[in-house]
Amino acid sequence: MKRMRTVFAGLAVVAGIIAGAGVASSASAHGWVTDPPSRQDLCSTGSTSFDCGSIKYEPQSVEAPKGSLKCSGGNAAFGILDDNSRPWPVKNVSSDLSITWKLTARHATASWEYFVDGQLFKTVNDHGAQPAASVTHVLPNLPAGKHTILARWTIADTTNAFYSCIDVNVGGTGSTDGTTDGSTDGSTDGTTDGSTDGTTIPACGAAWDKNAVYTTGAKVDHNGRSYTAKWWTRGETPGSTGQWGVWTDNGACAA
Repeated sequence: MKRMRTVFAGLAVVAGIIAGAGVASSASAHGWVTDPPSRQDLCSTGSTSFDCGSIKYEPQSVEAPKGSLKCSGGNAAFGILDDNSRPWPVKNVSSDLSITWKLTARHATASWEYFVDGQLFKTVNDHGAQPAASVTHVLPNLPAGKHTILARWTIADTTNAFYSCIDVNVGGTGSTDGTTDGSTDGSTDGTTDGSTDGTTIPACGAAWDKNAVYTTGAKVDHNGRSYTAKWWTRGETPGSTGQWGVWTDNGACAA
């Protein structure tokens, strides 16, 4: 009987070690956006003018249930990340923006999603694959102006996701004091993408054809306006897809 108790005790220790290893593996499955620096990355490097609290010690830990659109993911411990009244540093970037994640564990991934000012801009499906320690995605043709981008890393085999918010000024070259207020209407105000003062109107391209296939960079004319395709498209009417759709409105054009 004594020998059996010893065996059971040994099995319990082994089970405890295995369980502990499983918990440690899950707990270490963290990550955050480092380039451009996310809000938690700025906190961790002391780049903010205010005290961020505990997030400065664990930028990788903004973990919460899937589906949130908050910078904190709804994790109350990191609620400061949701405070847009704070003077978060803003990064001047180009319209084709590369976003890089640093992962402290390569957790099986369902998807990566990017929201610009609350609107879904791009989704990358990984279908449960294991990512590398560093992951980079490109957001093409971002609208000009100041924006907050929410990057969401959704895990495949848990109920959680990781969240990072990035404050950027697309096309910005100087002060980022909020003068552009995050609006996205500057590229469609009837000028020529800021390259002129409105005195020069570009020539119209070929008329849009609903049956034609258009690839990235293709230019068409529709109802007296010039449009550029952001990606492959067919049958999507220019001017009807919105600012996040396939067509970039270049403004009025001369026939």
